[in-house]
Amino acid sequence: MAPEAVVHVVDDDLAVRQSLSFLLASEGLPVRLHESATAFLESAVNGNAGCIVTDVRMPGLDGIAFLQELKRRGSTLPVIVMTGHADVPLAIAAMKAGAVDFLEKPFDDDVFLAAVRTALDRNAEEARRAAEANALNERLAALSERERQVLDGLVDGKPNKVIAYELGISPRTVEIYRANVMAKMQATSLSQLVRMVLVGEGAGEKRAI
Repeated sequence: MAPEAVVHVVDDDLAVRQSLSFLLASEGLPVRLHESATAFLESAVNGNAGCIVTDVRMPGLDGIAFLQELKRRGSTLPVIVMTGHADVPLAIAAMKAGAVDFLEKPFDDDVFLAAVRTALDRNAEEARRAAEANALNERLAALSERERQVLDGLVDGKPNKVIAYELGISPRTVEIYRANVMAKMQATSLSQLVRMVLVGEGAGEKRAI
């Protein structure tokens, strides 16, 4: 069962927290309130489902430092920063630090909700892609060494005869391994098989960066 997506509101102003909480709740969106960035980081926030809405100017850890700490911890929660009228340069700095959007106070309720829903949609799509990549990598890991060698040759665009020559086996044996690879990877075509490998290995490379 997928974890529930929660909107985390981080602001030192109690009135702002309560106002945004009421607005989000009225739209049926689960919300948690945090009086500071430190309070959020110290709370038991499990998983990466949802998004964060944070003020950029707060006592202690400000919005920029908060973004940097979230990145250091490997959080994938999209972050929307809220700024005052004269804080646009700071908002731009926040975007460069990883924020997905910024809202200039005072902002319209509909604008705020649209930004939150966009962030939640982005988070859900990233979670879907990560789950797909994990499933593909599990299938790749289940291949035998020889099956993986044949797969590598297919991904490189090599015909069966070339793969057979390089591996020292017959073209017919390559065909058998190829059929096994297609079945284990649950691929219906060579193009789909190549895409699966690129999606799975591409996600692994991103996690390693």
